[in-house]
Amino acid sequence: MKRYFNLNFLAKSILIATAGLLFACAQSTKPNVSQTQDWPSFGRDYTSQRFSPSTQINTNNVKDLVQAWQYKSGVTASFQTTPIVQDGVMYLSLPFNHVVALDAKTGKELWRYNHDRRKDWQMCCGPANRGVAVAGGRVFIGTVDARLIALNAKTGAKEWDIDVVEAAISTEDQDSLDKNDPNSARKVTGGTGIGIAMAPVVYKSKVIVGITGVGYGLHIDNPTADAPLGAVIGVAGRYGRPGFLAAYDVNSGKRVWQFDTIPDKGWEGKFAEATEDGATFNRDVAAEKSDLAKYPDAARFGGGSAWSTPAIDTATDTLYFGTGNPSPQMNDISRPGDNLYTVSLVALDVNTGKLKWHYQQVPHDLWGYDLASPPVLFNYKQNGKIIAAVGQASKTGWFYVHNRTTGKLLKKSDAFVPQLNMFKKATFEGTVVYPGILGGSNWSPVSVDEANQRVFVAGIHSPIKYTLHETPAKDGTPAIRYAASEPTSDERWGLLSAIDLSTGKIVWQDKTAQPLIGGVLATAGGLVFMGEGSGNFNAYNSQTGELLWQTKSEFGVNAPPITYTIEGVQFIAVASGGNSIFGYKQGDAVLVYKLNP
Repeated sequence: MKRYFNLNFLAKSILIATAGLLFACAQSTKPNVSQTQDWPSFGRDYTSQRFSPSTQINTNNVKDLVQAWQYKSGVTASFQTTPIVQDGVMYLSLPFNHVVALDAKTGKELWRYNHDRRKDWQMCCGPANRGVAVAGGRVFIGTVDARLIALNAKTGAKEWDIDVVEAAISTEDQDSLDKNDPNSARKVTGGTGIGIAMAPVVYKSKVIVGITGVGYGLHIDNPTADAPLGAVIGVAGRYGRPGFLAAYDVNSGKRVWQFDTIPDKGWEGKFAEATEDGATFNRDVAAEKSDLAKYPDAARFGGGSAWSTPAIDTATDTLYFGTGNPSPQMNDISRPGDNLYTVSLVALDVNTGKLKWHYQQVPHDLWGYDLASPPVLFNYKQNGKIIAAVGQASKTGWFYVHNRTTGKLLKKSDAFVPQLNMFKKATFEGTVVYPGILGGSNWSPVSVDEANQRVFVAGIHSPIKYTLHETPAKDGTPAIRYAASEPTSDERWGLLSAIDLSTGKIVWQDKTAQPLIGGVLATAGGLVFMGEGSGNFNAYNSQTGELLWQTKSEFGVNAPPITYTIEGVQFIAVASGGNSIFGYKQGDAVLVYKLNP
């Protein structure tokens, strides 16, 4: 009996070993899971950390990076997309909302969707788009003409197409200005309206996206081709509408819930004259309160765009996103109060869209300090404890860290850009302000190295002259007064900053010749990648800030880089198409790099 048992055991062992060998041989003909790493969503995952565990490209060999392939889309305009890579396919949103699918290994075009934009719909904020979402065999894109579209991921064929708003809205225009005002004759490149810039996110059979442009202000053309925006004008008036973030069924496009960034009631808030982090504002609260009776319906025109893709805590089903400035931009004549929930970090129940908490960085904003950079989730180490946190790089030049559950402010970093007269009001002679309307940190996503408790932020130093303009009343015509943010002749530059999350201190900074816009990628290979408006594309040592590698594109590199691995080969990819607002050369390239074999 014992001998039989041993023989039986031996036979079973041989069978198991043989089966294992056959399985291993079968598996060896396919890429191992560990040998293939995608970039499946805007922030790589729901935390939006934009941190890759890939180490093949590292501090020792990054100098050996060479171009693997290049794709030219044929659409020359501001290029802000984050490429999405799933199962060997790269999905790209192009300016004006065209979409292409490429072989991520070779760059070969697999299909192309050409967007038929509504001819009666004026773009509020330019043609750029920040990316698509890919899930369940579909590609989702929000458009400049306020539509949400689902495409077949295999073919690019349209599966459904919905309008996210019912109709266009009234907007400010140059007719509001006196004909003798120089700004009344200059070219306008944008104004209040409705579009979608953010990359959607898909979660639990819902595709989530928000609208932008509802408090954009009049954008005047650049004075020269390589200059930043000419001016942003805040014209008083009754135009615009509340922004919103909404969830739609992935199969039908039917709206599941909507969160309006301006509430019907309570939008005036508490008339905060200071925030808990110490920022104070020169507000005439008594005058604002007396004006409430004059403008009881101010919420109808409230603004509060949703610029950036939300982060989602999958353990608690909580969604985090930032909101834009109130409307009218920089002009508060008709909007007394705190103008909730503008310029706020907002936490929602992702299943219902119900508010959990909000933190308003700048109540009653007059400067355009909207939350443009996407929130990021991470485990935060404080006093020996691990706290689930959400962070956000602000236009004001601080990185905020909050308790993810309660919204409590845990840390505000040291300023990562210079600051001057941040909350001073406009004057007739002009007040120099920075960061000002450009930031700080604009829409550029950050990257978080959670293990080392560091966040990497692309920053902007671009002084603004904040000026009050007035045309006196005459012949029965009322006086016209507005504020404008205009570029100065001061030097401007960029700052890539590594910030210690625990202390809020700057670990290192790299100063660039031009303001930084586009975003950051960090990897476990000890690297940080970032592009510049000059066309430089750089790799830094994430611990020291040392520049280890640099290449140059013919166009500005002003989009967030990504990395992915196919069949054991790690690639670095970035869109290169410049940025019109910052005067960076526009183009149509996607650049992909790998190690020289």
